[in-house]
Amino acid sequence: MSAADANAGAPQRIVVAITGATGAIYGVHVLRALNAIAGVETHLVVSDAGVLSLHQELDMSRKHVEALAHHTYNVRDIGAALASGSFQSAGMIVAPCSMKTLASIAHGLSDNLIARAADVVLKERRRLVLLVRETPLNLAHLRNMTAVTEMGGIIFPPLPAFYHRPQSIEEMVDHTVGRVLDLFALPHQLAPRWNGMKD
Repeated sequence: MSAADANAGAPQRIVVAITGATGAIYGVHVLRALNAIAGVETHLVVSDAGVLSLHQELDMSRKHVEALAHHTYNVRDIGAALASGSFQSAGMIVAPCSMKTLASIAHGLSDNLIARAADVVLKERRRLVLLVRETPLNLAHLRNMTAVTEMGGIIFPPLPAFYHRPQSIEEMVDHTVGRVLDLFALPHQLAPRWNGMKD
């Protein structure tokens, strides 16, 4: 039996990280969207600052957000399965991604499980998507984004679109989440697709 045959029918693993940048709602909506897709298995890591943002912005505790994932890990557990290239996954989404986490990934520091898991995804040539949140940007931020892009990562600032005339914050968030899922070729109906200008 080939390796491909052995993996047939196995769930598609996606690592999700939530860090301390504002925009915890993106991470929560990513998890909910992935849960709605058959055959996808989520592996979640939340930073300590991410827990604070979840509480401040959404009144959610660590326990509440971890209940949305199939598997959860302590951000300090550098020996977790996610820290090894032998852990097979489709890639990783950091939503939102703080400038601290971006810098750690850009410089290969692997100083916690989020940064190490991202490093693994990059070295194994898998998809890494960072929903970076900061404005305005200084030169260090821009250089770190360039470094991650040069390593094969995707910098995806969660900027709202308005051509579909969103009626709520949730619609704006889901439009971004849908675009992120597109990068993993995952099916969704989170937002209407652009079909050209109206007459």
